[in-house]
Amino acid sequence: MDMEMITDLMEAVMILCFGLSWPISIRKSWVSRTAKGKSLFFECFIWIGYVFGIARKFMQLGMGVETSWLFYLAWFFYFLNIAEITIDIILYFRNLKLDKERDAKQA
Repeated sequence: MDMEMITDLMEAVMILCFGLSWPISIRKSWVSRTAKGKSLFFECFIWIGYVFGIARKFMQLGMGVETSWLFYLAWFFYFLNIAEITIDIILYFRNLKLDKERDAKQA
């Protein structure tokens, strides 16, 4: 295996790990029904990062940059991940509302 193939494989594994992490976070948000322990600030910054990553992919296509399987894998997961982060952010606000309702009942 040449070095470029190894580095492409390493990036692909990183992309896949990030892609698999968000469903785990969504499940935790759904099941826990609390916003405690979640950081909206953190999730928004990651969301913004994916927006820039997607914009970069569009720019690369517009510039005629040579694309490979890794380009398309990353692009697919950037869109998937931004959708998943959006779901998790929506769940954050749902859970925040549930937290406030629970706190009001206890008061």
